[in-house]
Amino acid sequence: MDRNFMDDIEKKTGVKKEDIFKLADSVQGANLHDEKTIRQLISQVSRMAGVPVSKEKEDQIVKAIINNNIPLDMTSIAKMFTKR
Repeated sequence: MDRNFMDDIEKKTGVKKEDIFKLADSVQGANLHDEKTIRQLISQVSRMAGVPVSKEKEDQIVKAIINNNIPLDMTSIAKMFTKR
């Protein structure tokens, strides 16, 4: 992965790139069709980023993931993390 990209994400989100890589490792192999697992991941990301996620927003994220309605390109994913 491009070092500058990860540095930019770290600057914009305040989340250390090491933590992002740890999260990515924990997501691999996770059952992303299991609502409980998805909610735990959302909670973990929320804590890491210091950005609260409302119950309504959490429900929307869970629904999008379960229905495979999530962006797969890194630009879209980066935009999701940089919106505050």
